[in-house]
Amino acid sequence: MNPIVVIPARLASSRLPRKPLADIHGEPMVVHVWRRALAAAVGPVVVACGDAEIVAAITQVRGNAVLTDPNLPSGSDRVMAAMRQLDPDGDFDVVVNLQGDFPTIDPQVLRQVLTPLADPEVDIATLAVELHDPRSIADPNAPKIALERHGNGNGSTGRCLYFSRLPLHAGDGNVYEHLGIYAFRRRALEAFVALPQAGLEQVERLEQLRALAAGMRIDATIVHTFPLGVDTPADLEKARTLTVRPN
Repeated sequence: MNPIVVIPARLASSRLPRKPLADIHGEPMVVHVWRRALAAAVGPVVVACGDAEIVAAITQVRGNAVLTDPNLPSGSDRVMAAMRQLDPDGDFDVVVNLQGDFPTIDPQVLRQVLTPLADPEVDIATLAVELHDPRSIADPNAPKIALERHGNGNGSTGRCLYFSRLPLHAGDGNVYEHLGIYAFRRRALEAFVALPQAGLEQVERLEQLRALAAGMRIDATIVHTFPLGVDTPADLEKARTLTVRPN
């Protein structure tokens, strides 16, 4: 595999305006995410920006940034737009889509998203974490995976059969939350962004159901730590307590 990490980011956010530029210890949040992606050593890292201010924040720390159409409908579309600019010949055959609101992500967890792609039948890889808290299991903001684990139910990876905001039991009887980081084969990403929305996708408001409806295979690595996703001012304050100050 020849992977690249792309971090889609735009300033428009209903719950936390200008979220990518939110200050964490003197640096924008998106810069913290970029640093952790570099530490993962998966491949080159680029930020796909919907706004010139984000480009400026990344270039200031000598990072690689691409300006994309601010009106693109999703992060996946923004990632694909950046790849068309950066790599029109398709030299990078795997594209990791890392959301720009995970400033506490463990680089090792990011590396693990690639594991399912060792199987050539897998089109898209992602991450799952086992849930135990009943409140999290019932929380519609925590998407769940109907996961069929490999290795007779004991493997570290599994096939994703469905995603829902409702509780779903996996083949081993556990409940798994979906962590929305993806590693797309390049051909799968190109096909995915060209697809119309699926009916179940619109009902559940989960775009990964579009891929399943089109017959794509999604597998997940089961991880044991879940990075904080920053969506609200309270999340931002928590991220500031969990994030190490840059040197």
